[in-house]
Amino acid sequence: MTPPEPPARVRRGPSAWGALVPVVALAAGLLFATSGQTAEGSDLRAGNVTELSGLIAQRDEVIAEQQQQLADLQRQARELTDHAASRDGAVAQAQAAGDAGALSAGLVALRGRGVEITLDDAPRRPDGSLPMGARPDDVVIHQSDVQAVVNAVWAAGADGVAIMDQRLIATSAVRCVGNVLLLQGRTYSPPFVVTAIGDPAAIRAQLAASPQVAVFQQAVEDFGLTFAVRDRPEMAVPAYTAPLDMAYATAADG
Repeated sequence: MTPPEPPARVRRGPSAWGALVPVVALAAGLLFATSGQTAEGSDLRAGNVTELSGLIAQRDEVIAEQQQQLADLQRQARELTDHAASRDGAVAQAQAAGDAGALSAGLVALRGRGVEITLDDAPRRPDGSLPMGARPDDVVIHQSDVQAVVNAVWAAGADGVAIMDQRLIATSAVRCVGNVLLLQGRTYSPPFVVTAIGDPAAIRAQLAASPQVAVFQQAVEDFGLTFAVRDRPEMAVPAYTAPLDMAYATAADG
């Protein structure tokens, strides 16, 4: 009896997955090569943050150089104006009129008694946790906090006000991005120091009477923010040196 023949082996064509494996491997290799060339040894995940931080630092350097150039040009302009005024009565008269308004415009440095006000974020806990019931936004200084203090100081009749040694004038704006202060082209991190020349008692009274400052003081009590007011018998605020970028102006009546 002849034994039965074994069943014929079936030849199967390559599966769809098997055909895709070389393609996937090639694409992955190209991706890794491109990533390596782009990163050049750096962390791609932190790229945006690193780039932004570098741009801010670079911009601060450029602004510092431009401010020095501005100071040099202003000095040269004053020297030329003084020279012209010594020979021309009309120029001398115009110069005197401008000098008369320099004090009110904040273009002259001031010295006198006043207060120094410090605002700072709440200190971090050793374990990194937040105070009970607090959100991340509750433990940092905000634009509204700085603005409330500045408004109260002006309302108290301060003769001159500065933040981080930057003189404030009528067109100055207090702006914050997160807890970073943007003031006249420069960036500052907490603690923020506000200096004001004026009657310390009047400034303290106005701070106590301000509803906006009261909101901030409640956050100070609840979350441990810093709000310190210190009297200073002698202090100084610098002259305003940034560009005067007023777009429109009209003469005051009288």
